[in-house]
Amino acid sequence: MKRVKKSLFIALAITSLVAFMSCSKKSEKASADGEKKTLTYSRSQGPYTVLFESGVKPILEAKGYILKGFDYSELALADDAVNGGDVDFNVEQHTAYANNYNEGNNGKLVPITPISTVPASLFSSHYKSADDIKNLSKPKVAVPNDPANTARAYVLLQKIGWITLKDGVNLSTVTSEDINSNPYNIQFTEMKSLNIPQVQDDFDFVVITGSIVYNAGIDASTALAKETVLPHLVLQVVVREDNKDSQWAKDIVAAYHSKEFKDYLEKTNYENGLFWIPDDYQFN
Repeated sequence: MKRVKKSLFIALAITSLVAFMSCSKKSEKASADGEKKTLTYSRSQGPYTVLFESGVKPILEAKGYILKGFDYSELALADDAVNGGDVDFNVEQHTAYANNYNEGNNGKLVPITPISTVPASLFSSHYKSADDIKNLSKPKVAVPNDPANTARAYVLLQKIGWITLKDGVNLSTVTSEDINSNPYNIQFTEMKSLNIPQVQDDFDFVVITGSIVYNAGIDASTALAKETVLPHLVLQVVVREDNKDSQWAKDIVAAYHSKEFKDYLEKTNYENGLFWIPDDYQFN
């Protein structure tokens, strides 16, 4: 009789263990399928991380998420982290950059929503209007020398009528060779974007892009002109392709499009109008 009871106990124990393991696996699967509550992201010294942490992170935390940020000194390293699964997402790049990363690294990065973006802008330490160029002889203008931002600068200068570009040129790859006319005889100097704020006083006008305006502590409201941000240059939340349909990714998108975030932007008028919001952006 004791032997029968012992066998019955062992059978029940095995059944319970199997049931526990089954439930455990279901729990793990549920977590992987959409109940993930701890999210990791790359941080950088720029306005997009600041905007996320001050305006979006609290919305996600109210939904029960735990957010952990990890610092990366370069965007390429941050993308490596997302692509390799070390962090879940970042908020520091536009579609063009993500596409270039994917092409060069066999990457699987996917933008999931546009976000507020800092446009390239024209500044001057000496003049109060872009129209003042009409009174100058051979004005000196500094523009960034990295390809994407060089193109942005020349497209901006065409927008305000300082130059014209050749017909049919690809606006994302414009160089000085694409300038068709330069009626004000502008003397262009192309230099590293990070150095332009430091030498602004040496030029009549300068074009400063994106996060550099923020990092240099420049008052965005003093810009004499701002670019029309082209679609491929709008900043994005970026995740790995296999995470784009996850619930947590959807919740990040929803947070950026929420009324709470809109109210935050309107309340803070963030950094004197630093951010541009796409015209077709949908706040819910």
